[in-house]
Amino acid sequence: MNCLSEIDLDAPDFGDLYDELPLWSAPFGLLLLDRIPVRPDLTILDIGAGTGFLTLELAQRCGPGSKVIAVDPWNAGMNRLRRKLGHLGLTNVVLLEQDAEALDLPDASIDVIVSNLGINNFNNADAVLRACFRVAKPNAMFFLTTNLVGHMAEFYEVYRATLLELGRSDWLAALDAHISHRGTVDSVGGMLEAAGFNVLHIATDTFRMRFADGSSLLHHYFIRLGFVPAWKSIVMADSLQKTFEILEAKLNAVAATRGELALTIPIACVEACKKTGVTR
Repeated sequence: MNCLSEIDLDAPDFGDLYDELPLWSAPFGLLLLDRIPVRPDLTILDIGAGTGFLTLELAQRCGPGSKVIAVDPWNAGMNRLRRKLGHLGLTNVVLLEQDAEALDLPDASIDVIVSNLGINNFNNADAVLRACFRVAKPNAMFFLTTNLVGHMAEFYEVYRATLLELGRSDWLAALDAHISHRGTVDSVGGMLEAAGFNVLHIATDTFRMRFADGSSLLHHYFIRLGFVPAWKSIVMADSLQKTFEILEAKLNAVAATRGELALTIPIACVEACKKTGVTR
C-alpha cells in the first residue's frame, strides 16, 4: 500500500465503508454537544454535516418536535446520511445537498447554527458565515469547532528537518504557509464578529492521535485522505517519493526514541450569537 496514492472520496461506496471521519469529528463534536441548547422547539442548521454525526445526535436529543437541517455538497456523505435516517426512523431531519454559501432557506428562520469542523473545508468561509447571518433569527446561537495553529506540531517539526536534510530550504515557505493557514482563537472569533455575530465564549482543549511509528501514521487511511494530499503539495512532484521515504524514516526514528508517535491536536469550540441591529 502506497501512502502517496490518492483516495477518491466521491466513489459510490466510499460513504458506506468510511468510519474514520466521525471518529476524527468526535472530540470536537463532544465539545459542541456539551454546549448546544437541547429543546424540542428548535430549528437547527448543521453546516458541513458530512455523514451526519452531529445531525443525528441533535435530531434525537432534541426530539421529534425539533427540526435539524443538514447542509453539505458531498454526495457520498449525504447518501449515507439518508440511509442512516431511514434506519433510525427519524423524520425531523431535512437534507440540503448544496454549497453552504447559497443556503436555500428563508431569512431569519434558524434558531441554532452548528458547524463541527466545517469551517476547515469551506472554500470561502466569509461567504458561508454571511449566509449563516442571513438565515439566523435575531439572537440566534452559533456554535462551531475547529482545530487550531499548533495542530500536529510534532509531525511538522520532522517534516521541516526532512526538507533541510534534502537541501530544500526553498520549500520551507510553502511548509510555513500550510501550517499557518489554520486559525487561532483570535482569528476564528474575528471571522464570526466580522460576519455579524457576538462571540460569547471560546472553549479550548487538546487531544492526541497516537501511532506506533511513522509508517503507521503515513499509511493510516484517514491520514492519507485528510492530510497527505496537503503534505504532498509542499514539495515538487519529482521529489515526492524520496521526500516521503526520508520523512517516514525520521518519524520512525522519533517513535523508536519516544516509544510511540503522538500528535497533538489543539481544538476550539466557539459560542456566538447574532448581533441585533446589524444588516449584511
